[in-house]
Amino acid sequence: MARSPLTREAVLEAAAALVRRRGPDALTMRGLAAELGTAVTSIYWHVGNREQLLDALVERTVRDMGAIRPSGSTPAERIVSVARSMRRELRERPHLIGMVHERGLTDRMFLPAQRALVAEVRAAGLRGARAADAVRAVQFQVVGFVLVERNRERSPVQSPGEGELWDQDPPPDSAADDPELARALARPADPERLFLLSVRALTESLLRAPGP
Repeated sequence: MARSPLTREAVLEAAAALVRRRGPDALTMRGLAAELGTAVTSIYWHVGNREQLLDALVERTVRDMGAIRPSGSTPAERIVSVARSMRRELRERPHLIGMVHERGLTDRMFLPAQRALVAEVRAAGLRGARAADAVRAVQFQVVGFVLVERNRERSPVQSPGEGELWDQDPPPDSAADDPELARALARPADPERLFLLSVRALTESLLRAPGP
């Protein structure tokens, strides 16, 4: 069967997949040509040299992050949906996001999501500095949570682990009064559940009417 003609988009998709699997250092023109089963000259024809290829990948990542769209019937639900989308995009593209950051385009990458958050906090009645604080708080929550997740995933296996520590040395007061608490802390953390719990609580607090 005849091979489909090589396109710029096919080259960028293969390059992005290679970076996701093995990191930016693994992205060489020869390696990419081998992935695509083509000549190195074909890669140069479609995307230029390696630096131009990296720039195109960064632009593509910025564009993909701009595709985030809110969903839900209330401002709070839509804010949470944007936060979930941001977390998913950050987790799926850690090396590509790092390349965006190195080129000083992080703010540009997050601008579409920031605009979506601005629309929702305004729809909820927030204005001025309070609206800006709400938008930034959600963004910081997402980025901070993803950083903690990735650090936990990359850290060496702990011995004894968190669960074993709680089994061996439960809190003296709470374990007696609340054995379910000790059992829950001994179980592995569920990042997805914790993320939703934290971002929903944060969102509800931010949108709540201000006190006197």
